[in-house]
Amino acid sequence: MCNNFKLFFVIAFLLGISSNPINAQKTGNIVEYFGKEKINEVSEGNVLHVFKTALALKMPNIGFESSSFPNDPVFNRFLTDNQYRATKELTFDIDFLGNPMQWESIKIDSTSSFSGRNLRSAYVYLTYKSNSEQIVLFEASGHSLALINGFPHEGDHYDFGYSLIPIKLKKGENVFVLKVGRFPRIRARLITPSTGVQFTTRDMTMPNIQQEDSKEYTGAIRVVNATENWIKEAIIEAKLADNNTSTIIANIPPLSVQKVPFSFTSNPVDASKDRLDLQLNLKNNKGITFNNQTVTLEVKSKYKHHKKTFISKIDGSVQYYSVAPSTTKEQSQALFLSVHGASVEAVNQANAYAQKDWGTLVAPTNRRPFGFAWEDWGRLDALEVLADAKNIYKPDESKIYLTGHSMGGHGTWYLGATYPDRFAAIAPCAGYPDLLAYRDGFSRRLLEMTSEQLEERGISTKSVERMKLEPLNTPLQQIIERAGTPSRTLKLERNYLQSGVYVLHGEKDNVVPTAIAREMRERLGKFHNDFTYYEYPDGTHWYGNHSVDWQPIFDFFKQRTIQKDSAVKKLEFFTGSPGVSAKSHFMTIHQQEKPFEISSFDFSKEQGFNITTSNVALLEVDLSKITETINEITLDGDTLKVSSNLKNFFKKDKEKWVKTSRPSLGEKGPHRNGGFKDAFRNNVVFVYATKGSTIENDWYYHKALFDAETFYYRANGNVEMIKDTDFSLKKYADRNVILYGNKDNNTAWKVLLKDSPIQVKKNEVSIGDKTLSGNQWGMYFTVPRKDSDVATIGVVTATGDMGMKAAYANHYLVNGTTFPDVVLFNSDLLNQGTDAVKFAGFFGNDWTIENGDFEWK
Repeated sequence: MCNNFKLFFVIAFLLGISSNPINAQKTGNIVEYFGKEKINEVSEGNVLHVFKTALALKMPNIGFESSSFPNDPVFNRFLTDNQYRATKELTFDIDFLGNPMQWESIKIDSTSSFSGRNLRSAYVYLTYKSNSEQIVLFEASGHSLALINGFPHEGDHYDFGYSLIPIKLKKGENVFVLKVGRFPRIRARLITPSTGVQFTTRDMTMPNIQQEDSKEYTGAIRVVNATENWIKEAIIEAKLADNNTSTIIANIPPLSVQKVPFSFTSNPVDASKDRLDLQLNLKNNKGITFNNQTVTLEVKSKYKHHKKTFISKIDGSVQYYSVAPSTTKEQSQALFLSVHGASVEAVNQANAYAQKDWGTLVAPTNRRPFGFAWEDWGRLDALEVLADAKNIYKPDESKIYLTGHSMGGHGTWYLGATYPDRFAAIAPCAGYPDLLAYRDGFSRRLLEMTSEQLEERGISTKSVERMKLEPLNTPLQQIIERAGTPSRTLKLERNYLQSGVYVLHGEKDNVVPTAIAREMRERLGKFHNDFTYYEYPDGTHWYGNHSVDWQPIFDFFKQRTIQKDSAVKKLEFFTGSPGVSAKSHFMTIHQQEKPFEISSFDFSKEQGFNITTSNVALLEVDLSKITETINEITLDGDTLKVSSNLKNFFKKDKEKWVKTSRPSLGEKGPHRNGGFKDAFRNNVVFVYATKGSTIENDWYYHKALFDAETFYYRANGNVEMIKDTDFSLKKYADRNVILYGNKDNNTAWKVLLKDSPIQVKKNEVSIGDKTLSGNQWGMYFTVPRKDSDVATIGVVTATGDMGMKAAYANHYLVNGTTFPDVVLFNSDLLNQGTDAVKFAGFFGNDWTIENGDFEWK
């Protein structure tokens, strides 16, 4: 067993999961330990109990297990067997080397933490005997997940010290099972809350007050509801100097913590002041004060580095970005979007740059220092910040540039390939282009090592031989993986032709090996005629602020602009999904022939207006910005009449292109194209079942709460949760909905999904003309809201208790995971992973099963 964990440690270290590489990079002012210090003090009540002894179970973690459906036999045991209890030296299972996996006693160290290398890839089992039922706050850190008395909760795997989970202890034994996170240390304690409803200042999102202006700001603070009642129509009163502002906050569910937005106002501030105190009062709808808090805000000049906040359209949460404004006040300057690396706060990213005299630099957050590696909701955060900054700074639209370091270097490669017409030039620094290839690359290097090299690292050859057993890539597995095509950056590499590329990398970088940059130099050299490559001599991964603020990069930027549509004579564009990226300049791919495969168009004016396509079913050509008169185009050899100076639409009809009208918003398109993860945006609301059995109602409430906790922790999010009986089409118009439950226990099903081609009820699931019976089925799927042109419904459902427990995991909220429109699985999912998936695929462009692309097992 020891060898297995040494193997995991090596892989984790190389991927930057260990704290050692991060600490080693504390140079300059960009990288701090996760950008902030861990919170240790308790201000929300009194510590009732510190867990000092526990049991730990090591689990092997090797190979290329599915990130979408990883095996989790430990949680499966506790979820499916309410009577299972861990005891010292109890054998849980036998590993593939024949070693017993046993629960072993552990105790805390001087920091009140369970720690040590043996906790890597481990589970920690805690118990607490309560003399009565009582509500407490479970505060833990260092764990990725928790099961508390059988219900899942999000962990604190980055060790921020953010985790506060209100729970109602049972009289007698209470069981806590924690999965160890990024570091081999766990701390856990119980807190008696000082009051039932209160603020906590752990993890606020606040702007800097700008000295010069009178304006309204938005901030976010967490509210703890340690009661069994809903907090409805509560108000936050904010007082800053002589300004008073009131904000009605969304209803807060029982036993939950919500990060709520609020507004406040400031007048211009005397330049001698660098801080102001903001007074916050939390009141119920009758005006009675629950709690109050004083928050100290930094005051900055808008002409110097500072932070801004905005309301995200993804979930209504407050996000921030950091700004290094131009030193001059000229109009229509440049705008630089700089995306940060793993563990880096956006404020430190911007602070690493000296202010420029010809443009403003903005640094989005990726929604957390780790967040989503600039994919999924990190990608959307970058786009939201870019749009907000454009609205404020009014840059020259032809002078928009993209750069970033490390994980932000990946973000630069990825965003630059995904949105090629938005940037005149890109500059990836110490970056890797493909997230999945980078993640797997270190593991694959182990397969190439000699036995002597492995022995030096404490890894057995038998462990590595086990890694070589690649799983069978079945048609069903292939269709699941296809959902990740938009993330396969190298498949989009020819999109780089639309911008200049400057590659900066340290000569001796061992975090993102220099070989990756050299490979990109070789790839670009085969087709690109406008790129520069530079290796900084003796440079490691981070060698000071010039790792990003490199003058030759900005000189390179200054010489390049985005072409106007009328000037474009040749254009190539590739996408994995129109829902992620659909257009470049004046052409848009609305629909694909084969969903989530690469689609492309290649345009040339050299011999007429000529377009060739691949895997495109519906194409838009917007001639309104083309100055010359165009009367006809050639599309894959078909000559078609067009309307000059208008938008023209073409669709495939029996392998021939024909002109058509604007596509219906009821069909798939850039506005909503599917993939289950896509449902978690557009001011999403979670709607949970209340009309089932007590077991069902408790489960679906906690499942929705678990997803809300996860979206908060991973995405700095704020998702509204409501009962099914409180949902109405009018009140929640045009908002995405995640529905938890089935037709028999969630009343919103009949409102939202009565015409869905998939129907799920107790002991039965119907998919088109096929019906399966039994209580073991779990399912995720997404369909459009019929009452909206833009909104989507995501469904987390099951036919019974067994299927519910199998659907506990929410890896759809993790970057690097792949989920098509529909996934059906049975109750073996946590033990068998992808092998337990029985059906998956994509609806057709008309959202039907008949015209879709699906695979059965």
